[in-house]
Amino acid sequence: MAHNIPAELKYTKDHEWTKIDGDTVVIGITDFAQSALGDIVFVELPEVGKTLNAHQAFGVVESIKSVSDLYSPISGTVVEVNSALPDAPELCNAEPYGSAWMIKVKLSNTQEVNSLLSATDYQNYLSTL
Repeated sequence: MAHNIPAELKYTKDHEWTKIDGDTVVIGITDFAQSALGDIVFVELPEVGKTLNAHQAFGVVESIKSVSDLYSPISGTVVEVNSALPDAPELCNAEPYGSAWMIKVKLSNTQEVNSLLSATDYQNYLSTL
């Protein structure tokens, strides 16, 4: 099954996407992740101001099939949280790259973005699963 993998974004093997805008990174889950999870019924996100380390769990997404941790692709401080998701978790299924962004993080280590996967690398990774 082909998945939507926008070329302008960067990805992780934990199926998060990132959009880098200067020293701020927008983070969400990929089309692959929402498809694998099924109907998403609950999203738990961190508080603004929380400091995250790369690969640290920052929240939870729950579907009718399972509960999955969300992992931060980079280190930094949460500067904004998508307040629509707790009331409308189904947006994660409908618009994983749009209105279902999860958090915005101010980078503390810009070098970490170099370890993220390109769209091509992520597509290649998915083909091994």
